[in-house]
Formats: sequence, C-alpha cells, structure tokens
Amino acid sequence: GEISCALEEQLSFALRPAFKNYYELVTVSALDREERAQHTVVVTAADAGSPPLSSSHTFSVDISDVNDNAPVFNQTSYTMYVHENNAAALLVGAVKATDADAGPNGKVSYSVVPARAAEEEPCSCVSVQSESGGVFVLRPLDYEQLRQLEVVVSAADAGSPALSSSVSVRLLVVDENDNAPLVLHPGAQDGSPPSSELVPAGAAAGDLVSKVVAVDADSGQNSWLSYQLLRATEPGLFAVGAQSGEVRLRRPPSERDAAKQKLVVLVRDNGRPPLSATAALSVLLVPGSGDAPLPRQSPAAGDDDGSLTTSLIIALVFVSLLFLLSAAAFVACKVCKRKELSGGPVLYGPSSVQSYVADGAAAGTLPHAYCYEVSLTTGSGNSEFKFLKPVLPSLPAQHCSAGEGGDRAEEFPPVPMIMGDADFETPEMRSVGQLNGF
Repeated sequence: GEISCALEEQLSFALRPAFKNYYELVTVSALDREERAQHTVVVTAADAGSPPLSSSHTFSVDISDVNDNAPVFNQTSYTMYVHENNAAALLVGAVKATDADAGPNGKVSYSVVPARAAEEEPCSCVSVQSESGGVFVLRPLDYEQLRQLEVVVSAADAGSPALSSSVSVRLLVVDENDNAPLVLHPGAQDGSPPSSELVPAGAAAGDLVSKVVAVDADSGQNSWLSYQLLRATEPGLFAVGAQSGEVRLRRPPSERDAAKQKLVVLVRDNGRPPLSATAALSVLLVPGSGDAPLPRQSPAAGDDDGSLTTSLIIALVFVSLLFLLSAAAFVACKVCKRKELSGGPVLYGPSSVQSYVADGAAAGTLPHAYCYEVSLTTGSGNSEFKFLKPVLPSLPAQHCSAGEGGDRAEEFPPVPMIMGDADFETPEMRSVGQLNGF
C-alpha cells in the first residue's frame, strides 16, 4: 500500500514528502522566464507490490514575468547622415531597442536626453519618435556652420520600476555645393578699383604677370577650383594656369599691343552643378627696358606721386635760391664796410709829405719836428693829445706854427709817440724818414 512518486525531470523541480502519501513540487534552481517560459513536469506514482503497479500525471508549469531586463539597442552607436539645406522634420534614420520581458515590462519608449549632465535640455534640432524610434531633423542645417552633432537617445520600458538604456547617435551633415567661389585677389573688398599690373616691354614669354586667388567655403570636390581665361583684349598674349590661377605671358609684348589690357578670369568649382565667379584684371604694358621690375600701383596713385615729387622739387629750388641770395647780400655788406674804412681821411699821405718837405727845403727851413693829433671821444668834450715821432730826426727842430716864420724856433727833445697801448707808425712816415737820410 505504500506509494512512491518520482519525476522524470529533475533539473529544476523536485518532489518533497509532506506527510503520508502527500508530496510537494518544489524548485531546486532559479527559473528564468526569458530562457524558458514553460516547464512540463511528469509525476509517477508506484506501489510496493510485486510486480509494482504505477501511474503517471503530467503537469505544465508556466513561469510568470518580472521586470528584470532593461531595453537593449541593436547597435552600440548610430551614425546618420543628412544633407545640408534639408527640409524641416526630415526622417534621417531610426533606432531600435528590445526588451526581453513580457507585457508592460517589455514595452519600450524612446526619447532624446542631454548628452552631458551639465546640459539643461537636449538639442532642439533633433527629435526621436517615442514608439518607433525614428530620428527626425526638425530644421534645415548649414554645413558651413554645423558639420556634425551628437545626441543621446534613451529607451525605457514600462515596468515598475522602469528600466532604461541609452545610445549615442551621431548626425553628420553632408556638404552641398551651395557656395560660389570667392575671389580674394585681384579684388577690392573696400569698393576701391583694383590696381593695375605693370608689364615691362622687355618681358619674355612665361613671365608671371599676376595671380588670381580664390576660395570656396564648401568642402571636398565642391571646393576644388579651376581657372580659365574668359575674355581678354589680346587673347593670345596671356595664359592662365588651370589649377594655380597664375597669369603669365604667352609671348613677349610688342608695339602693336594696346598699352592697357583688360582680362577676365573665370573661377569655377567642381560641384554638381558647378558654381563660378569672375575676376577682372588690368594690365599696363610699360614701354622701355624691362630689366628692373616696376612697382605695381594704380594710375591714380602714380599721378599723386608725380605731383608730390614736383612740389618737393619746386620747394627745394626756392629754398636754395633764398639761401644764395642771403649769402650774396651778406658778402656785399662786408665789401661795402671795408671800402668805407679804406676810403677815410689820411693824416700823412706820400704826396703831402713829399711836397711838405720840398717846400721847407726851398725856404731854407724845415717844418717843426713835432706835430700833434687831436682825438675827440664821441659824445664828450674831452680831448686826447697824442705825440708822434719826429718826422725828420736828423734835421734841427723847427716850429710848426705857420703864423710866425721869423721867430726863433724852440727846440724840443725828440720824444716817442704814445697811442693807446702800442706805437703807430704809418708807411708814409717810414718814407719820410728815408728822405732824411739823403
């Protein structure tokens, strides 16, 4: 009458005796619904007779779900592309996350969260659809201003408590050919006319005349620039490098070429469709020798420099003439002063002394040996008497008085002449002394 029960499967369940002929079905290991949601258990009951008799019963055990799994994305990161100047609310891709749980525990919803904790709100130009995970760009983007952006998308289930996971989504902006080339040289950014390039008459073929410099804000092939000569006064005189933009002479300039040459260079990018711009150049063919390079300047600047040089030359000539006139006037004043000094009264000239001695010899007497010179000081009544040396020291001294010729002459000893601090003896006096020797 004893009955025993056994399980055909003893991996996860077991029978545990409770009391006489009663058994409990218990688990012997952890169960995971995500691995196996339903188990089938077969219980066999047998007696102790000989031969034993038995019967079996099959049980179905369903494992209920708990929210023990967070959503999992099917990629560790996402990279999406969007062309610039896109339409608003453009779908550029989608994210996908799955949850192994069942029911509400496995229902996933998506949202955009800040990429960093310091940010207060996520990027306003990207949105994700909460149920499908579609990523939308809400406004047009400009490649020249924003080339890429990164957002974080979160997937959360509806369990309690809810579990979530996040993934990084990088959005790359694809460049479109929406910018035409910008010419930097030659070009007047301030509105002034461009300067003229000067080419000497002796220039040879292949000489560099100018260089066109341009940039394109686009990238890749859209920014590859090519140059070509669009128009020219003499098309056969100039050549433009297709890749460098250098303007060179194809042949030496001749007298038949116009002195002023106008060139138009076309600059075009490699986009689809291509965009282009033009650059205008002015070239002046300078006659004469071209050994030395001439400075590049506009005709207006050359005229200004010429007038300034002329003004400087005139001012220099005027200053030089004024200096020469001043020097001549100074020299003339000096000469006039010397003539006035030399043309003054002379007390004893050669002619007067000789005639004076001759008259005395004829009369048998000589004039008085001593004469006096009166010097009056300017602005005062004082007089100074200066004694001169005897004119004829070998002759007897006579009176100098002309009124009394027959009176007895007074004899005076010869005394030296005193004139200030030094003796003064004129050449005329020396000549009269020589006569006394005879």
